[in-house]
This record gives sequence, structure tokens and C-alpha cells, in this order.
Amino acid sequence: MKEAEIRRLLAANLLCVFSVILTAIVPPFFWDGFTVLGTHLAWLCVCSVCVSTLNIILHLVLKPNLSPKRISFAHKISRFLKCCVYFFMSCILFHAIIVLYGAPLIESVTETFLFAVLLSTFTTLQCLCTLGPNIQAWIRVFSKNGATSIWESSLQITTICSIFGAWFGAFPIPLDWDRPWQVWPISCSLGATFGYVAGLIIAPLWIHWNRKQLTYKSR
Repeated sequence: MKEAEIRRLLAANLLCVFSVILTAIVPPFFWDGFTVLGTHLAWLCVCSVCVSTLNIILHLVLKPNLSPKRISFAHKISRFLKCCVYFFMSCILFHAIIVLYGAPLIESVTETFLFAVLLSTFTTLQCLCTLGPNIQAWIRVFSKNGATSIWESSLQITTICSIFGAWFGAFPIPLDWDRPWQVWPISCSLGATFGYVAGLIIAPLWIHWNRKQLTYKSR
């Protein structure tokens, strides 16, 4: 395993971490009253857009899973449209799952959907950037020993950390602490964000620590 590839992964992940941090620091300079808690829905939109944009740019620049085959322009357009459809379907699916786990069905629909968009940004968008709209590849990567590159291993870690972070973030909501961050879906979205950031930091460190044991086979 090349150290240069791990450094590229670390640099890309750190850029994503900084983008999340900047979504909380930069907007208050241009938006009076903007805070992560006070204007949480606006922050959800800003964070989703910024993280999505940076992930797409990094994918186009780094090209972690570049295919040796030449792809026609029509195929690229078709692939892009499929990615858009998959992302939208992911938002709907996450929204439904969140409601099944106890989120309000009719009340707070906007809050729930924007939280679903954030989760899709942290998980599905990364899958689309790394693997494309290929469900079989997604199943392979998230199966045991399914990763074939450090980028796919990082995808596994960040996706799992984001989902578990959102799940753990739901625990304080029913408690009678009466804190501002217990309002739906603040604690869950913050939990997902912290999980995503933790996954971005943990992934390259774990890969570097286990680089001698990791043997990727092309499939």
C-alpha cells in the first residue's frame, strides 16, 4: 500500500472536516443572527451544500476509482442523472426510516426531511462519488472484506460513523433537561455531523495503522 495514497486520503478527509467547521464559522459574518442552534434549518442547508460541493470537487480532482475505459459524454450524462435520482431516493428513504424510528409524521416535516438530506450527504453522496450508481458495488463494499481500496475502506468507516452518530444523537431528546439543542432534530443532526467528522479522521489513521494487514484485491 502506497503511503502517498494514504496521504491523499488524509488530505481529502481533512478538507471535508474543515468544510464542516467553516459552515458554522463563516455564515455569521454574512448572516446576522446565524447560529448552528438558533437557525438550525439554515445551517443544515449550508452544511449539506458545502459538504456535497466539496465531495464532488474532490472526486473530480482525485479520481479515486478512475476507470481505464473511455466513457462517452452521453454515458456521463446518464450516470449524472442516475446519481441525482439515487440521491433523491436516499433522502426519501432516510426520511421514512427516521419517521419509523419516532420522528413526527406530519409535524416538523421540513426539519425531518432536511435531516434526511444531511444524512444522505454524509453517506449516499460519498457512495455515489466513489462507486457511482452501482448498487452491486455498494453491497460489495459494505459486506465483510468487500473494500478493494483505501477509499472504499474510508467510505465504510465514515458512513457507519455518521449513521451511528445520528442514532446516538437521539438519546438526549426524550430527557427532561429542557435544553435548546434537544429540539428536533438538532441533537440527531449534530450527532451525525460529529460522527461524520470522527469517521473522516479515524479512517486514514486506522488504514495507516493496519496498512500491513490490509491486502486489497481487485474485483
